[in-house]
Amino acid sequence: MSFYTSLSGLKGAQTEMSVVSNNIANAGSIGFKRSKAEFGDIFAASPNQSTKTVAGQGTRLSGITQQFTQGSYESSEKTFDMAVIGDGMFVVKGEAPRNQVTYTRNGSFSPLEDGRVVDSTGATLQLLPVDADGNVTSRDLASTQDFVVPQHAPGNPDAALVNISIGLDGLATATFADGSDQTLGKIAMATFPAMEGLRPIGDSHWQSTGDSGPPTIDAATNGPMGSIQSGALERSNVDITEELVMLIAAQRNFQANAKAIEGASALTQTIIGLR
Repeated sequence: MSFYTSLSGLKGAQTEMSVVSNNIANAGSIGFKRSKAEFGDIFAASPNQSTKTVAGQGTRLSGITQQFTQGSYESSEKTFDMAVIGDGMFVVKGEAPRNQVTYTRNGSFSPLEDGRVVDSTGATLQLLPVDADGNVTSRDLASTQDFVVPQHAPGNPDAALVNISIGLDGLATATFADGSDQTLGKIAMATFPAMEGLRPIGDSHWQSTGDSGPPTIDAATNGPMGSIQSGALERSNVDITEELVMLIAAQRNFQANAKAIEGASALTQTIIGLR
């Protein structure tokens, strides 16, 4: 039994090293959230046994949870580089025919030739519709629209685009050469009842699940959505020093369990007399 107990410890230490290694590898990834391996003990006894005389039977992986704490920020020269100061996530939609909706903290967006503002995966940033005063008129996924940068003023093809500004509340405004402005909408943001239940799909993108609960869609500066800082990017929340300490601890746990297996093997050889 000691062989299997130590084997579970080896597997646990190996899993922890894999998780820590992934955190370190993504220390420079924009919007990345570190993960943490959580373990539980294995204990079994029959009803007629005294638990005072029964040893544990090892450990098991309870789950790998993501830590959605705030990352540090770096300044940028681009208007479409955006950082979220709060719990909100950007809502992006993939290309047709799937039109897959995902959520991200990676605010590195760029406009394409057709005007669509997309992220590094090609998914288009979504906007909430607003009225003439900039107030959101609908707050659900079905009402969101693609963020498309206009090339000229409405009704005046000779007035070219001069500037795009994005406010703390996510309000996107286009300014044209004739001095006119056009309100495009507010950047759609989402929060979840249980952020740790989101399903990671890579590239700092997540999908909603039954564990995360349905998304709450709204604009920035409302509730826990936080605010949007244009001209900045959120870096990963990985602390290299902390990760290295955890990596050393996982290595020591692995070595200790390997020694326990070696000791059990030597004891078995002595008792049975096999070499």
